[in-house]
Amino acid sequence: MMPVLSEQAPGTVSLVGAGPGDLELLTLRAWRRLQQAEVVVYDNLVGPGIVDLVPAQAQRIYVGKSAGNHTLAQEDICQLLVDLARQSLRVVRLKGGDPFVFGRGGEEMDVLLQQQIPVEIVPGITAALGAGASFGFPLTHRDHAQSCIFVTGHLKDHTVDLNWQTLAQPHQTVVIYMGVTALATIARELQAAGLAASTPAALIYKATWPQQAIYTTTVAELDATAQRHSIKPPTLLVIGTVVSMHSSCSHSKQPPRYP
Repeated sequence: MMPVLSEQAPGTVSLVGAGPGDLELLTLRAWRRLQQAEVVVYDNLVGPGIVDLVPAQAQRIYVGKSAGNHTLAQEDICQLLVDLARQSLRVVRLKGGDPFVFGRGGEEMDVLLQQQIPVEIVPGITAALGAGASFGFPLTHRDHAQSCIFVTGHLKDHTVDLNWQTLAQPHQTVVIYMGVTALATIARELQAAGLAASTPAALIYKATWPQQAIYTTTVAELDATAQRHSIKPPTLLVIGTVVSMHSSCSHSKQPPRYP
């Protein structure tokens, strides 16, 4: 028997992870919240078909951000969520990936709680997990990586100031979100911190989406690879020897489907 999931109360906000893109990777709770929603505030990286799960009578508000093009500032998005909840609506804030992994979910939660608005967090599959599954490489493996580090390559002040010594350690996987515009800096600083220039790396575009693609390279060749293939955001950077395992599993541009 399927479990009975709780109903979302009016005047509350659910911060819902939409997963990496593939509709079938939504969680059951995320699907249920979309079915119950009276208004959905959604992002640029929500995969195709997911917003279509929202009831026709529900209001849909797009607040997506892309490089140099922000529909609303983050402060305005937070205020929008507060205003909608105060109208006693069931509000779903729909985010690509997981709301608590570089999705600003923590910032939105803080504002809502400060305004005494109840918040629910519905986790989603983050892009790194979707990338590994789609292209057949693990993020950890006893022969390759005993740890995995997620970092963002795009800080609030638009700089790239990371702990390069920590990221350059052996026997780990480093996943860098939002780093495609800083590849030259990332490659230079990692090598200066001691990471071998020949370390395998992969640039993964829109993992789990229909147009997903992987470009394998090395740390030294990151920027040249991106320029050669005209790689644009949203692209995930994965660094480590686990990347070399991707050829052992099917990695067609279309994920397999089953009846």
